[in-house]
Amino acid sequence: MLDRRTFLSLAAASLAAPGLKPLPAWAESGPTRAVRLVVGFEPGGATDVISRVMAQRLSEMWGQKVTVENMPGAGGNLAAEAVAKSEPDGNTLFIVGPGQATNKFMYADLGYDPVKDFAPVTLLVQQPNVMAVPVTSRATSVKEFIALCKANPGGVTYASSGVGTTLHLCGELFQRLAGVEMRHVPFRGSAPALQEFLPGRVDVIFDNVTSILPHVMAGGARGLAVTTTKRVPAAPELPTLIQAGVPDFDVSSWFAMFAPAKTPSAVVARINKDAVAALAHDSVKPKLMQLGCEIIGSTPAELAVHLKSEMERWAPVIKEAGIKLAN
Repeated sequence: MLDRRTFLSLAAASLAAPGLKPLPAWAESGPTRAVRLVVGFEPGGATDVISRVMAQRLSEMWGQKVTVENMPGAGGNLAAEAVAKSEPDGNTLFIVGPGQATNKFMYADLGYDPVKDFAPVTLLVQQPNVMAVPVTSRATSVKEFIALCKANPGGVTYASSGVGTTLHLCGELFQRLAGVEMRHVPFRGSAPALQEFLPGRVDVIFDNVTSILPHVMAGGARGLAVTTTKRVPAAPELPTLIQAGVPDFDVSSWFAMFAPAKTPSAVVARINKDAVAALAHDSVKPKLMQLGCEIIGSTPAELAVHLKSEMERWAPVIKEAGIKLAN
């Protein structure tokens, strides 16, 4: 069996240009050979789906094959480390979510630096989460839910798709900002969490809009609020948590594109320009909006600022919650 370091060495080699002498990676018209979009999770998840939508359009724009390479493991860390050590020629790109900002504070040994080892390209999209309770819950508003928590400290449970995920961190942040105490119940993914939540065996969930909103709209769950500062167009009746009385609550699942550090700035600028154009295309934008995405398409500098702000936001929350994970 391969150990972690051997696996990463082989993975990084597989992401580098073939042959002893790398071929020219980019010409004025775009890449001169195939491009890989590396994803740190299994096929079928939000990161993978978004990556495949982008890959198809970029392939059309560049006239080169753009493939999605799934490299799951250690909360996305295996993929991140492999990309960080790959050839900085623009032909290996990384699409990642909040783990780029949070994993540093949860894992003792990443094997890479999430800031120094990557060149920001663009913040692609953001998705809100929805705070929801089972239809059997006595709480019909955020205010009533907070009252339930305060009447039964530590007795109210919240489900998540796993330790360290955005669903988990939303619950931790809610406790901190609302001044309540709840008990975390992690599951191995969003689907099993919903299976326990919908029948009322767990008291609340802060789930991605794509997963939970269909249940809310169908009457299978009761939405209380959204976690972003803006209401969701598909469910405008749901207030934001700030509007519901929880100050400073602004959390979204986000997905961004990075390249290895030392990728030439001209190449990064070209990838940014084309990725932003792809986001606005008729074959891409409607698909992403159907997933509940807000199209962003930032500059590299704006993504760098976003990553820094996310790290500053989550570091104290993770420390206070005592979240520690092993690779």
